Amino acid sequence: MVASQLFGNADRAAVHEAVVEAEKRTAGEIVPVVATASDAYERAEDTFGLWTALLLLAVAWLLFQGVGPSEEDWSVGWSLRLGLLPVLAIVTGGWILGILLARGVPAFKRAAATRGALEARVIEAAEDAFRAFHVRGTKAATGIVIYVSLFERIVCVRGDEAISAKVDPSAWREICDGLARAIREGRARDGLVEAIRRSGDLLQKHFPAQAGDVNELTNDLRIID
Repeated sequence: MVASQLFGNADRAAVHEAVVEAEKRTAGEIVPVVATASDAYERAEDTFGLWTALLLLAVAWLLFQGVGPSEEDWSVGWSLRLGLLPVLAIVTGGWILGILLARGVPAFKRAAATRGALEARVIEAAEDAFRAFHVRGTKAATGIVIYVSLFERIVCVRGDEAISAKVDPSAWREICDGLARAIREGRARDGLVEAIRRSGDLLQKHFPAQAGDVNELTNDLRIID
C-alpha cells in the first residue's frame, strides 16, 4: 500500500479542510502525516531469507537425501546423495528467494520483524517527521503530528512539550486505535478526518483558540512514500 496512491487529490482536500476546521477551535497545530513505511527492514528480509533457505533445505533433505554407493573413481563404500555443494546451492538459492519474496510481499517481511521493532521504528520516524515538518518550535509548543505508517499498520501521535504535559497518552491511544481500525476497513480518508476532528476536540479543552492566533504551519496532508 503506497501512501500517495491511498490518498488522492479529493482525499487530501478533505484532510486539509478537516485540519482547518479543527484548528479554528484550538491554539494547537495539527499536522497529519502518512508514510508508506517507516523503514526498509533489511534485517527482516534477511530473516525471511533464512527461514526460506532452511525450509527448502529441510524439504530437499527429506525428499532426496539418502545413502548410496560411492560413484567416485577408485572409491569403495557409501556416500550421501546430497553432498556439500548441492546443500550450499539450496541454502544460497533459498536465502535469495526469501529476500525477493519478502520485498515483494509485505506480509512476509512484516512476519519476520518483531512487533517491538516495528513500533520502535514508527515512533522514531514520527519523531523525525515532527522535526522535519517544523512542528517542534511553534510559538506555544502546542503542535502535534498524527503519524500513520501503512506497512507497519501503526498510528501514533507525537505532541510538543506543552501538550505532553497536559494530555494523557491514553487519550491519543483511543484516537490512534480508531484511525487504525478505519484504515483496516478501507475508510482511510474518513478515519483520518475523524482523528483530526477528535484531536481538535481534545486540544480545545486544554488549548482553546485565542484572539490573534496565527496559523504557523500549513494544513496540508504530508505524504512520505
